[in-house]
Amino acid sequence: MADLIITIDGPAASGKSTVASLLARKLGASFLDTGAMYRAVTLAAMRAGVDLNDEQKLLDITQTCEFQFSVKADKMTVRIENTDVTEQIRSPEVTANARYIAAAPGVREKLVQMQRQFASVRQKIVTEGRDQGTVAFGDADIKFYLTADSAERARRRQAELQAKGISENLEQIQKAIEQRDKSDQSRAVGPLKPAEDAIIVDTTNMSVEQVVEKLAGYVKEDPHSAKM
Repeated sequence: MADLIITIDGPAASGKSTVASLLARKLGASFLDTGAMYRAVTLAAMRAGVDLNDEQKLLDITQTCEFQFSVKADKMTVRIENTDVTEQIRSPEVTANARYIAAAPGVREKLVQMQRQFASVRQKIVTEGRDQGTVAFGDADIKFYLTADSAERARRRQAELQAKGISENLEQIQKAIEQRDKSDQSRAVGPLKPAEDAIIVDTTNMSVEQVVEKLAGYVKEDPHSAKM
């Protein structure tokens, strides 16, 4: 396992991926984007036309499809059957359907195994998701939990989509985010919640740069960071 593991959990559009990527760069660590893993399985299942409510068929997808996850320039590149799908997994449709993958216990277990395998061959990692500090890396050196009010998260998601040329209604985005929160928090396996020893950071009124600096400050102060 990696010598230094930093987890960043939190709800949709709380800034986890962006912050984790920048923090990893700042610390010279590898960035593990677990959301990309869930989205990759979602896209593969959609392309295969399987019933997203059928857990066994979803699990079959994880076992029969070849997924490749690599990190280049602090960004996780995703390939399915040797085809780059890094951009495709960010589509609104994939985003909406990822909850089916997240709610399938067997699939989650398989993905946690893949996440731990990723960490086992790297010296330092910053990993983000919804259960990184509670399930995947319960013994992580430092755990963060980012949050923000749903209206602000919706604005962030809309801006992200607009930058990609995708137009989505703000009210609908907020409704989808709140529905995802409810789904994530109520699922039986790996529910969204802060780890007992997590440092909670409300990012509502903070810029990305401010959040990164705040987290980096905690890492610097933590005795575990001496191993860096």
